[in-house]
Amino acid sequence: MKIEQIYTGCLAQGAYYIESNGEAAIIDPLREVDPYIKMAKDRNATIKYIFETHFHADFVSGHIDLAKKTGADIVYGPTTMETGFSKITAKDGQEFKLGNITIKLIHTPGHTMESSCYLLIDENGKETSLFTGDTLFIGDVGRPDLAQKVISELTQEKLAGHLFDSLRNKIMPLSDDIIVYPGHGAGSACGKMMSDATTDTLGHQKQTNYALRADMTKDDFTDAVLTGLTPPPGYFPQNVLMNIQGYQNIDAVVKKGTLPLDPNDFEAIAKKTQAILIDTRDPQDFTKGFIPGSYNIGIDGSFANWVGTTIINTKQPLLVIAEQGRQQEVATRLARIGFDNTLGYLKGGIDAWVNAGKQTETITSVTAENLAAKMHEENIHILDVRRASEYNSEHIENAINTPLDYLEDSIQKIDKNKTYYVHCRSGYRSMVFVSILKSKGYQNLIDVKGGIQAIKDTKKFKFSEYTSPTTML
Repeated sequence: MKIEQIYTGCLAQGAYYIESNGEAAIIDPLREVDPYIKMAKDRNATIKYIFETHFHADFVSGHIDLAKKTGADIVYGPTTMETGFSKITAKDGQEFKLGNITIKLIHTPGHTMESSCYLLIDENGKETSLFTGDTLFIGDVGRPDLAQKVISELTQEKLAGHLFDSLRNKIMPLSDDIIVYPGHGAGSACGKMMSDATTDTLGHQKQTNYALRADMTKDDFTDAVLTGLTPPPGYFPQNVLMNIQGYQNIDAVVKKGTLPLDPNDFEAIAKKTQAILIDTRDPQDFTKGFIPGSYNIGIDGSFANWVGTTIINTKQPLLVIAEQGRQQEVATRLARIGFDNTLGYLKGGIDAWVNAGKQTETITSVTAENLAAKMHEENIHILDVRRASEYNSEHIENAINTPLDYLEDSIQKIDKNKTYYVHCRSGYRSMVFVSILKSKGYQNLIDVKGGIQAIKDTKKFKFSEYTSPTTML
């Protein structure tokens, strides 16, 4: 028997490969399915089942393409949802033979109504592992407010109640030595306080996970899991519908997204389609010269998360500026979250654009030392674009929190006639923020290199904990 966790950092997502005696199953596959097929082929195994823990919101699953390419059966838990593909709608407790082992579906509604966990029973009949999807994370549980975005009568309070019952009646009675394999880790928007760890024993989670306290009432649990939830990214409901209804083959999507365009064609298509230009280069390379109107969302960061958070509409036409050799990676990572309307990339990159004599813009980026000097010379305005929780923990005295997560709200607070210095934790999010606002006509934003980390290193700034929100900038 083999179990492999296939963890994708930019989505903080865990898919799983399980194999026994020449038969394999994939749990919650990503949209690009060829790596799973190759893994099975290299081991002379046949993929028999594709187990889905629920209809995902934060990524487009590979279940449809994987089934078409392998003939494997797609399995979901109990659901009345009509889908655009053939599937097995399993009953609570239904068992599936995989080689010498058994996979048992445990219906655990709460995160969504069809949410299910998969219990692995080895060849000796011992329950060894639990694949929990978004029902149970390490240190957290799945947020119970997402399904209501698709089914309006499902309030978050109702879902929280279902989740409480699922955990108490289905999960917590299981043996303490069972290994928990969750669907996500820290960084995912599907929970609020997940651990960096990606596996644990169920017994340790019973001791340490706030949502599994033995003395909790249902009301206690509901308050605990709903307190502090922030609105999910806007693309989530669109991904759910794609996972239910179906989608384009990813090979076709990536082929379209990796169409090379010379500067003239790139410019013409951008004007014709009103495409958003996504420049995926390093933030400091971007500052030195970029195509007017470009968003800088670096590929070497939480790329998919910030594309989905700042653009929202998955049907929005996109054009890409990327480093040579990374165009397919960009198109694939966009497709993972349902952005299937990428129309191509700038052949030759920004150098080709410059050599064609076309216009570029720059963004001013200063060091933390420069910022400190400015503070001594004049009264300056500082924007902190980190999440509210990060800001509340510690922030520069008098800095204003304008989170990138809620860009539209943050824009409403900014005066175009004032100059602002913008920072985040490391310099990634601040450049996303500044570039997008510049595309919208905000010309007086200055990026701070290295973010709060570099600022703290100067030892020249005063820091404060949370103060009441400032509404007038």
